[in-house]
Amino acid sequence: MKTSKFQIIVLIVFIAFIIAGVAFFATYKGGGQSNQLPSITIWGTFPKAEFDQYLAKVNSTLSQQMSVKYVEESQASFLGDFVAALARGNGPDAILVSADILLPTEDKLVSIPYTSYPQRSFIDGFVDEAQVYLGANGILGIPFSIDPMVMYWNRDTFNAAGIAVPPKYWDEFKDLNKKLTVKGDNGTVIKSAIAMGDFSNVVNARELLGSLILQSGNPVTAPDSYGVLGSAIGPNAAKSAVPAVTFFTQFVDPSNDNYSWNHSWTDSKTAFVSGKLATYFGFTSELSNIRNKNPNLNFDIAPLPQLRTGGIAATFGRIYAFSIVKQSQVQSAAFQIIYTLTQPQYLANISSDMYLPSVSRSVIAAGSKDPYITIFNSAALIAKGWLDADPSQSGAILGSMVQNITTGQKSIFQAVSDASSQYDAILHQAAGQ
Repeated sequence: MKTSKFQIIVLIVFIAFIIAGVAFFATYKGGGQSNQLPSITIWGTFPKAEFDQYLAKVNSTLSQQMSVKYVEESQASFLGDFVAALARGNGPDAILVSADILLPTEDKLVSIPYTSYPQRSFIDGFVDEAQVYLGANGILGIPFSIDPMVMYWNRDTFNAAGIAVPPKYWDEFKDLNKKLTVKGDNGTVIKSAIAMGDFSNVVNARELLGSLILQSGNPVTAPDSYGVLGSAIGPNAAKSAVPAVTFFTQFVDPSNDNYSWNHSWTDSKTAFVSGKLATYFGFTSELSNIRNKNPNLNFDIAPLPQLRTGGIAATFGRIYAFSIVKQSQVQSAAFQIIYTLTQPQYLANISSDMYLPSVSRSVIAAGSKDPYITIFNSAALIAKGWLDADPSQSGAILGSMVQNITTGQKSIFQAVSDASSQYDAILHQAAGQ
């Protein structure tokens, strides 16, 4: 069989590891004469069908097949199942999960030393959000994919209102609401320009509010002076989350000029698909689902709006990475397999086969002729996230905060302060503090 350039590169890399004398990640040596890597098991929340297809495509280019058993777990059950499996001694060799559940699993994962994977190579190779995996002594995960938030917009609705282009900045919604939101004689919203202000029927509310907070320069969570991770959203923080929360909640206030959404509506995605909502803030991975729900919907995609002044370019991104489990008996093989799986020439397949942006800077730099992938890749470059205890728990805390504000039970200052304290508690618990 003809040896490909990639196989030669991989061989050189593996030999380099041996020469470097990195004993922990030395090339696997089995009992026989074959250099075939042993099979590994990976658990993850990434879709199994898409991972298996990706693995098959990579294997089709290799002279020796990599054997990987991939087990898909739901986000809700992953942490519990993972911890229970480790306690029984039959956990996976690696995991493939999003960064927002990295914190509670961190002490169970291998920190890949920078002597094996240089920090500079990592930073140069992947989008900025990937740096969430960089620790003091090594790398906790090698990035595989990223799914940032974008804005879906109804072209027919905008055209009918004489609006040629979608908004670039959040403050444009003040004028857009006047043109796109339709209300009945009693003030009831019939058609809406924007869905915000409620966690019960705004799809991706946690990530959307998080994007607003991130754009203000607030990291949502951050370590204190002792290195203990805690909430950064408190009203007394250097970059308080109060302005972002104020913007988010105004759209469900009937007394506000920007009123355009309420608790009685169906969820925002359904409203958008049915043509009643002009804009929808969703993930790049939702494109095919929206198309399938309404093939006749004339919509397009644009970057998530940003702050006009005083902020930083940001959108929430759900980033996935491979992490090696400490209990694994084949850590070296797991490293070599996930290192191969995350090479740029293979990561390029994610855009073509899964229609997602790339986590690889070199793939993004190569460009794309596809108009959607171009927008997706631009979003990946400004994508951000934060270390979390559990997305469902943080979502519940933020949702309760928003409800307390919109129902008048608490002032914005008090609601944000209380939510920050509650968030601190679950973060400390997840970090074992």
